[in-house]
Amino acid sequence: MPLEAGLLEILACPACHAPLKEQDAELICTGRDCGLAYPVRDGIPVLLVDEARRPE
Repeated sequence: MPLEAGLLEILACPACHAPLKEQDAELICTGRDCGLAYPVRDGIPVLLVDEARRPE
């Protein structure tokens, strides 16, 4: 389920404060040195660094 466009515009990566982009069931940090992927569970973004997937 896609997030509302207005919500995605105000969300930022908690680690580096870069904007996020939606990809599959995750929100991906657009920061060059960060790149964390945050899960979206039941339509709710889980913006916790401990829950994020590290870039591969």
